[in-house]
Amino acid sequence: MRLTLYTDYSLRVLLYLGIKGKDRLSTIQEIADNYHISKNHLMKVTYDLGQLGLIETIRGRGGGIRLHIDPKDINIGQVVRHTEEDFHLVECFDEENNMCKISPACQLKFALREALNAYLEVLDKYTLADFLLSKDEMYRLLGIDQS
Repeated sequence: MRLTLYTDYSLRVLLYLGIKGKDRLSTIQEIADNYHISKNHLMKVTYDLGQLGLIETIRGRGGGIRLHIDPKDINIGQVVRHTEEDFHLVECFDEENNMCKISPACQLKFALREALNAYLEVLDKYTLADFLLSKDEMYRLLGIDQS
């Protein structure tokens, strides 16, 4: 299973905001620069994270974004479910566009569905807070000012 860039960027934004803390604002440009990724991509990501209620957007001069809820309340499995377009690991998972001739008799799809469910169950065990335990090192790696 491979996550889309959209989900990858969503998780990175949440990590970045979690590192900075709930009281410190960040900008999309700042995050894009630190991760060396497209600001345009992050604009849609942050909009959607705001729609999900995970981040708060403050407009105007001196504005920015920050976590809206505590990192311990942000479940990684739920974030992945909301940000992935679909979980069609193989063609037969997409019932509307399934052209596989052996699909009615194939047993592989059951093992793949079980693996996908196990993957999501593992992610459900973690919150954003679980990945913020090495904040000092993350500050250093991203070059974020801790003051």
